[in-house]
Amino acid sequence: MILIKAITCRPGTLAVMNSASPPPLQLDVRPLVAAHKPPMAAILESVGRLAPGQPLVLIAPFEPAPLYQFLGQQGFSHTARVREDGAWEVTFRRE
Repeated sequence: MILIKAITCRPGTLAVMNSASPPPLQLDVRPLVAAHKPPMAAILESVGRLAPGQPLVLIAPFEPAPLYQFLGQQGFSHTARVREDGAWEVTFRRE
């Protein structure tokens, strides 16, 4: 479903904007961690690629607690859950 929002631009004209947000960008860092490679560079690259309104879904083998404050200082909120496979799934959204 696409949500359509109408806004008035100037008297006598009407513009229609698509306000559907882009799908989440998903990043699974488990392979990096398993290969003993730090995942921070991949995380920051993904954050830099986010479109306005696009959330980042991070999948990690552990709770990425240090990211909560780090990305929080950049204007992100987060929700976290433990998946059935034991991995952590954290969704970051820019406020």
